[in-house]
Amino acid sequence: MAVITVIGSGMMGSAIIFPAADNGNTIRIVGTPLDRAIIDHARATGEHLTLKRKMPEGITYYQYEEFETALDGADLLVSGVSSFGVDWFISEIIPKIPESLPVLSVTKGMVNTENGGLISYPEVYEASTDKKISFMAVGGPCTSYELADHDPSEVTFCGRNIEQLKWARSLFEADYYHVSVSTDVRGVECAVAMKNAYALGVALAIGMSYEREGREFEHYNSQAAIFGQACREMTRLLDVCGGHPSNLALGIGDLYVTVYGGRTRKIGILLGQGMEFDKALEVLNGVTLESIVISTRTAKAIRQQIEDGRAKAEHYPLLLHIDELVNGGKKVNVPWKAFETEFEL
Repeated sequence: MAVITVIGSGMMGSAIIFPAADNGNTIRIVGTPLDRAIIDHARATGEHLTLKRKMPEGITYYQYEEFETALDGADLLVSGVSSFGVDWFISEIIPKIPESLPVLSVTKGMVNTENGGLISYPEVYEASTDKKISFMAVGGPCTSYELADHDPSEVTFCGRNIEQLKWARSLFEADYYHVSVSTDVRGVECAVAMKNAYALGVALAIGMSYEREGREFEHYNSQAAIFGQACREMTRLLDVCGGHPSNLALGIGDLYVTVYGGRTRKIGILLGQGMEFDKALEVLNGVTLESIVISTRTAKAIRQQIEDGRAKAEHYPLLLHIDELVNGGKKVNVPWKAFETEFEL
């Protein structure tokens, strides 16, 4: 048994404590300054405001000002912030973390470097401090709603220390939450981050079907074509990041679940229906879209590599079109012809 403190009471930061609580661990959930309503609601009702699920019994809830109290005696800190909260986590939280306290992050994403590289959040966290804090991360196809509902899920914990990863697994693993472990941090994180960008791409086909049919009717040939191209490009990106090819299974699985059960589906459908990006953001006001962050950063890195002659634009037609939609003011015009390949054995 362990004392687990969570900082960030959003949906995945809160959902991941379900198996940990079922295993008898002591859970403390701390809201960020943006989570006050979530904490107040949980204290009053025992339910999560946005996850819309009854939380496990015995959890103690804290507002951000009580963070250090919630951290006292903790064995593990779970970072539940989104990509938009990473800078805040670095400036406000890491300075307060004792070196002896390991961190498990649920944040999925990558950061592009000046030379067109892509690095993981655990690497960014490590580089931000002189402290020798152990940063681990969670990757794999798992939505917060379904984890809270105990739907069987398969994920990977990644980090530098295999024994520490096994210890973390022992706190969370349950008959509905299955955990592999890996020391390939960048490979795991790259694979699961890219799914957010490419799920938006697949969802374009859903929106295009809606627009063409004049109703919410899906065609699957087009979705499958974009899904296949997404897998090709994710394979190349995993190689660019230096990740082991086996991690592709994590990325493809995560791509699948995000297309069918994630928030990225909503923005992709609107763009697929011909809506401009700024208008789509207005429609989805308040929805956190990790897909926008990762697609922008990845496209920026790849465009830098194309400029330097280290990559070819024809290898990333889907990513570059997504970037045009999100950052270039363009309307959907899927480059189907660019997906064609020629292969002779």
